[in-house]
Amino acid sequence: MERKSVRTRDGVELSYLTGGQGRPVFLLGGWSQTASVYEGQFADFCQSHTVYALENRGHGASQKPTDGYRIHRFAKDLFDVVEALDLRDFDAVGHSLSVAMLWAYLDMFGAERPARRLIFIDEPAALMARPSWTQQEINEAGSIHPTLESLDEMVVAIRRTRSVEDHLEIISGMFTSRVGDAALRALAAENLKLPRVHAAALIENLMMQDWRAFLPNIHQRTLVFTGEASWHPLASQQFIASSMPNGALEVVRKTDGGSHFLMFENPALFNEKALGFLNA
Repeated sequence: MERKSVRTRDGVELSYLTGGQGRPVFLLGGWSQTASVYEGQFADFCQSHTVYALENRGHGASQKPTDGYRIHRFAKDLFDVVEALDLRDFDAVGHSLSVAMLWAYLDMFGAERPARRLIFIDEPAALMARPSWTQQEINEAGSIHPTLESLDEMVVAIRRTRSVEDHLEIISGMFTSRVGDAALRALAAENLKLPRVHAAALIENLMMQDWRAFLPNIHQRTLVFTGEASWHPLASQQFIASSMPNGALEVVRKTDGGSHFLMFENPALFNEKALGFLNA
């Protein structure tokens, strides 16, 4: 894989790793993730695709401006990259926050430069519950925050993060016991390349989104991945897959590394199923 960069319309240098040959595919990491979260995918995906593992603004080796840590700004960044690379027939894989980024991209730019096929990994449609919602609505939305107070507690904790240990207190529950301490610490160190003040602003913006009404507008063939050990309700991923005209759901067992980071925990299984879908 070779590291390159592209400049957005607002002048931010975004870094990405690229390699392989064939139809372009974006590998888009979640909140705080760098391209390294997809290391287990590079070799296999490069066999059939030209891979672009993009690091969002503020993340990894990308430039870290003082503003722009919002889902729709990230979607515009992605469009700027697609346009700069002149891509018109590409696939996209999004994990966690980057699934919401893809939803925003499709909403704003899907008619101009649409993706061909999509893979969404474990992102609910609405992470912040509203007081009037029923329990069924909360489960289908995947709302992990019942109140603004609970969201604010998370945002404050992120702002106060100073070390790998601090960050692991926030993310360690997103993995199964298959992942060892060294791997978790290495991932956490990569995450901390995103300054925590920006990480807090970004997660707060993500949590306030509600994409449920948009999902039926996604007509591309889409495969939704979740895991038995994910901290998101299974009902939230079933709702997303069933809301899209051409959506399907793949549930990875806990014993197979079926966590929120299922592609990181079990690359071989994820790659087989994901590439089988993209290349069919």
